[in-house]
Amino acid sequence: MWEQYAAALPANAWNWSAVWRRNYMAWRKAALASLLGNLAEPMSALFGLGFGLGLMIGQVDGISYVAFLAAGMVATSAMISATFETVYGAFARMNAQRTWDAILCTELTLGDVVLGELAWAATKAVLAGTGITIVAAALGYAAWPSIPYALPAIALTGVAFASLAMVVIALAPSYDYFVFYQTLFLTPMMYLCGAIFPVAQLPIALQRVAEALPLAHSIDLIRPAMLDRDASSVGLHVGVLCLYTVVAFVVSALLLRRRLMR
Repeated sequence: MWEQYAAALPANAWNWSAVWRRNYMAWRKAALASLLGNLAEPMSALFGLGFGLGLMIGQVDGISYVAFLAAGMVATSAMISATFETVYGAFARMNAQRTWDAILCTELTLGDVVLGELAWAATKAVLAGTGITIVAAALGYAAWPSIPYALPAIALTGVAFASLAMVVIALAPSYDYFVFYQTLFLTPMMYLCGAIFPVAQLPIALQRVAEALPLAHSIDLIRPAMLDRDASSVGLHVGVLCLYTVVAFVVSALLLRRRLMR
């Protein structure tokens, strides 16, 4: 029984890097367009809401609304970038381009491929999140010295959401089904998890829902780092994101094994 599922797990600790390098070599040909695309939506929200709505709101939790929103947009950008790279990029490599089929003819296992895809999606998330962080710092809405402390949280956010998205592509028959994940899961998280306004403004029941969602824990790690504040319950936030990552990785690997064996 174990041999049947061994192929769904990584063969070793380094095979995934071959998949990461392959995706990087393909991506760098259109790197600029890809980066601009990942930054467009969160940057428009930052400037549109921050400088528009922010003038009416003033301060939130003792800081300007723009600074509050900037941290939320960094986490949101990492979430969106990792998700889109997985549901469109990885799904295309698995389903339409059949790149995975070619890779699986080598010594790499399905687990190696999935882990490499997750690492690549996390890399895209770090690039997108770092870009917005730099813009926020240049405008004075983030502290330059504390930016390096936000990078591990951005990377962990990317891995967590890429793992969740991997479960989605394991189940989705086609691209048409991804819109349900985006509109029913990703978009509500932006409003529930403190990206745009404080979670404390929500009814108690919705606050409890937000506490279980990964984006809330990501924001609670990234916002204090960007604002050079002490973070609370760091172990809890990291643990929840790691739990989402590990559980979703195992589930997606097993589901993908069943799908590819058909």
